[in-house]
Amino acid sequence: MRIFDPHIHMTSRTTDDYERMAAAGVRAVVEPAFWLGQPRTSAASFTDYFDSLIGWEPFRAGQFGVRHFATIALNPKEANDPRCRPVLDLLPRYLDKDAVVAVGEIGYDSMTPEEDEAFAAQLALAVAYELPALVHTPHRDKARGCERTLAVVAESGIDAGRVVVDHLNEVTVKLVRDSGCWLGFSIYPDTKMTPQRMVELLRAYGTERMLVNSAADWGRSDPLLTRATGEAMLLAGFSDDDVDKVLWRNPVEFYGQSGRLDLSDLDVAAAVDPQTGNSILRGGS
Repeated sequence: MRIFDPHIHMTSRTTDDYERMAAAGVRAVVEPAFWLGQPRTSAASFTDYFDSLIGWEPFRAGQFGVRHFATIALNPKEANDPRCRPVLDLLPRYLDKDAVVAVGEIGYDSMTPEEDEAFAAQLALAVAYELPALVHTPHRDKARGCERTLAVVAESGIDAGRVVVDHLNEVTVKLVRDSGCWLGFSIYPDTKMTPQRMVELLRAYGTERMLVNSAADWGRSDPLLTRATGEAMLLAGFSDDDVDKVLWRNPVEFYGQSGRLDLSDLDVAAAVDPQTGNSILRGGS
């Protein structure tokens, strides 16, 4: 089983996670820029964070044979903080980078006017840079959040087929499917989806435009729940081809629209530093 996790926050995970993921069949990941839990107090802290997403983290992932890509944005929660708003002016510097395959996470947290403005501005950047967009839906009042999200997407002029609306559930799936956007589902303990619920949605709605991710981060989460979903699909009677479509070909198709998805040479073995025995080779001289 080959797996492409299209939404996972590896900055919050350990090297043991990379090792377990590689053993489970995870060969590529996309890490969206997101809220780190602690409020950031200036745009400069985002510069360091973005630099890590396109520099250190791909290097760290590569030691375990995992290809790492990123999406870059001002996340919805921090769009409400005036100290963070200058981040919008930093984004063009990063959206030109080869490892950046979309603008994201953007969208709504509390559905404020500030979030409206940041969302629209970043969809405009996605259009300008010919990148897909990864959209976060709010944890509360999800149906209204999705309706508002889809209205802003339609107003932006971006092709719906270049947008994935993430963190969906049984309440929002049909709304997003009918919009023409891609559908993202986070298999995440307690607060989002389970493998079994995901299987039922795949039975009801099919495998087209469906993206399954772990959204693993600093919270109680599991980077192997993509694998668990594939196994649940097989137990439910889905074919190996169905599993490959959902867990590999769909994310490749969606992020491939960026023109930057280099998946060559994925079978290179993980490296060990011969001087230290450390499984993380050290960059620099």
